[in-house]
Amino acid sequence: MKNKNLRYICSSCGHVESKWMGRCPECGQWNSFEEEVIVKEVKNNGNAVMDQSLRKLSDVSSSSSIRLSSGFDELDRVLGGGIMLPSSVIVGGEPGIGKSTLMLEALAYISKKDSVLYVSGEESPVQVKSRAERLDLDCENIYIYSNTNLESVVSQIEKIKPAVVVIDSIQTLFSSEVESIQGTITQIRACALALSLLAKKLNFCVFFIAHVTKDGNIAGPKIIEHMVDTVLYFESAENGVRLLRTSKNRFGSVDEIGFFSMDSKGLHGIKNPNEIFIMNREEENLPPGIAFTAAVEGTRTFIIELQALVVPAKSGLQRIYSDKIDISRVSRVAAILERHIGLHLSDKDIYVNIAGGVKVKDVSLELPLALAIYSSAFNRSLSEKTISFGELSLAAEVRNTASSSRMIKTARDAGFENIICPYENKKDGNLRVKTLKTAVKTAFALG
Repeated sequence: MKNKNLRYICSSCGHVESKWMGRCPECGQWNSFEEEVIVKEVKNNGNAVMDQSLRKLSDVSSSSSIRLSSGFDELDRVLGGGIMLPSSVIVGGEPGIGKSTLMLEALAYISKKDSVLYVSGEESPVQVKSRAERLDLDCENIYIYSNTNLESVVSQIEKIKPAVVVIDSIQTLFSSEVESIQGTITQIRACALALSLLAKKLNFCVFFIAHVTKDGNIAGPKIIEHMVDTVLYFESAENGVRLLRTSKNRFGSVDEIGFFSMDSKGLHGIKNPNEIFIMNREEENLPPGIAFTAAVEGTRTFIIELQALVVPAKSGLQRIYSDKIDISRVSRVAAILERHIGLHLSDKDIYVNIAGGVKVKDVSLELPLALAIYSSAFNRSLSEKTISFGELSLAAEVRNTASSSRMIKTARDAGFENIICPYENKKDGNLRVKTLKTAVKTAFALG
């Protein structure tokens, strides 16, 4: 092998150094650097599979790019309208969360019309067949190949020319042309790049099932995520519901979210997430500290229940506990309440939660969050027919949001009678407010 030397790559963030270091200067992780062999002269550098002809962009035909349905409306929504051909997708998630099940069910649906291939590097064909039978899937037209050698996998893909390929998992693949052991950064990157380029050449979609680290990030250098078109994360909510999110999508929005339930028959898409996040109560008034709002994730709008608990601080200093809403946002809302409403919170502990375990970043939850904290602090209940939304300025003004019309429609469809919203919404029947003080008076006058 000619012109070979070494470099070291951080397995957490992908930072490169010329010598080994105990702590990564980029992300701060300890003992994360792994050795990589640099080969300046390789047999196949991947460019051979790419179209290198020079032409005008207007002369390039886009007719070969099509979308396939996966059989799951939730998965199609997150992908931007279906599976794009050609493309490459990473699906990451904790062990046992349902990544392989989701992919196998999708392949069973696609195989009714198109050729598909399931490459298993962790399970034998018998184990995969057993899962398919348990899920009652039609696997007549699903090709399975249990091999971890990249060159062998490529030869099978070129032989059957499938529309969709699933690699389970990318960490098990290795190339005989790479001087590194299986599962290392060098191998993962080389295999991901080779298959991503092959997908563009042969016009198919490749799904890489990937392990995640203890922090919930996809294992391997960040550069792998830059190689693919879409990065999906499969996570579990507190009530057992599976959430499918995207952190990168070249063919759609990164704000979409898919909801799934899982039982002995596999994964099922949830069309009405309101059933998950809203608890049915017989009382007319809610318990103190509970407020409803509408959350927007991509094209979907659903109702969520905000929960707040305010108690005296044991140490005399305020502490905030919140893992579903950013702590800095909770602190800002608490400061607005203290300054403009006169609610003394500096010596109180504040606990904040969202029922169902979903994380929400929408700024429109600031008004209902303030109402929930006020409700808990004064032990006063809001009406179960009341819902609110709006962004709060530091001057305690209730500001409008871009998705307000969708929130109002969703709230009405869910049966809410009192909709407290920013003043700019001029639809009849809404309780329009300009300031937080007005919102508090309006909300608790209805309770």
